[in-house]
Amino acid sequence: MRMRGMFIVTGIISISVILTGCFQGEQSLEKVDPPQDATEVSNTQGKDAKATKENATEKSSKEKAEKTTETQETQLYLLDSNGMVVPQTLELPATKEVATQALEYLVKDGPVTQLLPNGFQAVLPAGTEVLGLDLQEDGTMIVDVSNNFKDYKAEQELEILQAMTYTLTQFDSVDKVKLWINGYPVDSMPVNGTPVSDGYSRANGINMIQTDTIDYLGSTPVTLYYPAAQDDLNYFVPVTQHIKMDDKNEYESIVSALIDGSKYNNNVVQVFNSSVSLTEEPQLNDGVLKLVFSDDILMDKDQATISDQVMETLVRTLTEDKEVEAVDVKVNKVKQVFNESGKAYTEPVTKKMVMPTGKL
Repeated sequence: MRMRGMFIVTGIISISVILTGCFQGEQSLEKVDPPQDATEVSNTQGKDAKATKENATEKSSKEKAEKTTETQETQLYLLDSNGMVVPQTLELPATKEVATQALEYLVKDGPVTQLLPNGFQAVLPAGTEVLGLDLQEDGTMIVDVSNNFKDYKAEQELEILQAMTYTLTQFDSVDKVKLWINGYPVDSMPVNGTPVSDGYSRANGINMIQTDTIDYLGSTPVTLYYPAAQDDLNYFVPVTQHIKMDDKNEYESIVSALIDGSKYNNNVVQVFNSSVSLTEEPQLNDGVLKLVFSDDILMDKDQATISDQVMETLVRTLTEDKEVEAVDVKVNKVKQVFNESGKAYTEPVTKKMVMPTGKL
C-alpha cells in the first residue's frame, strides 16, 4: 500500500510537470489573452509609442531636408559665351569642404550643370575627380586630380589654369596653386606644356591681352575688371593688360587704363565717360586709396550719382593690389556722392561691399 501511494504521488507530480511544460510551450508560440482593461492600456501605449516614433521620423526628415537645402555663396570662374574666364557667384549646398566643392563644380557635366547661367560652361574636363587638397603654410594649395584631367585641347590649357587658380585664390588663405595628377606632382601641364612647377597665381594673369605692339619690358601686367552683359545677366570680366606705369604713382596709371577702356577687347563694356579725369594724385593711407575725379564721372550731376558699374569697376580692379583694402571715391567740388539707389557713400568701399568673398 505504501508503495502504491508513492506511485500515485509520483504520477500526480509528473502529470503536473508535463501540463506546466505544455502551458509554457503554448505561451511561447501564442500570447495568452490578457484581461480587458489591460488590453486597453496596452493599445493606448502602443498608439502613443507609434505616434512618438512617427513624430521623431518626421522631425528627422525635416531636419535632414533643412540641412540639404542650406546653401552658401561660392564664386566659380566659368567660361562665358565669348570664351572669357569670368566669375559667377552661385548658391551651392553648404559644406565644410568649400574649396574641394568649388573645384568639383568646375567640372563639365558635373553638379554645376543645372546651375549654369545661359551661355556659360564649366572648364575642367568631364570626369575629372578631385582626389585631394592640401593647403601649405606658405599659402600654396596642392591640388591632386585624376587622370581624366588630361583630356582637354591645347587651346583650353590656360583657361583651365586660370579658372582653377582664381576660384581657389578667392579664399583668403590661398595665394597660389600647385598641380598633382593621380598622386604625383607635375612640372608642366600635360597637353600644351605650360610650366607650373613653381605654382600658378593671380600674378600669372587671366584673359591676357597679347598684341605685337605691347612693350613687355617697359610695362607691368595688371588685371582690370570690365562690365559685360549676356542676355539679362550683368557680370564682370577680369582682363590682364600690360600697362606702362607712372614712376610716381602706379594707381594713376591703372585708373587711366580703366578710363581708356580695353582697346583690344570688344567683349566688355566701357562705363567711363572719355572726358573723366583725376583732379588729384591718388593717395594711399592705411589701406584706403583716395581718388578725386572731375564731375564727368557722375552719371547724374544734379543728384551727384555715380554709376554702380563705375564704382564696382574701380573697387574690383584696385583691390587686386593687396595693399588696397578700400577705395574712397570723391568728386571735385561735390560734398557728397551717391549710388544709383540714392544711398550716400559715407565710407570707403571695400571688395566685400561689391562682391562676395570666401574663407576656408
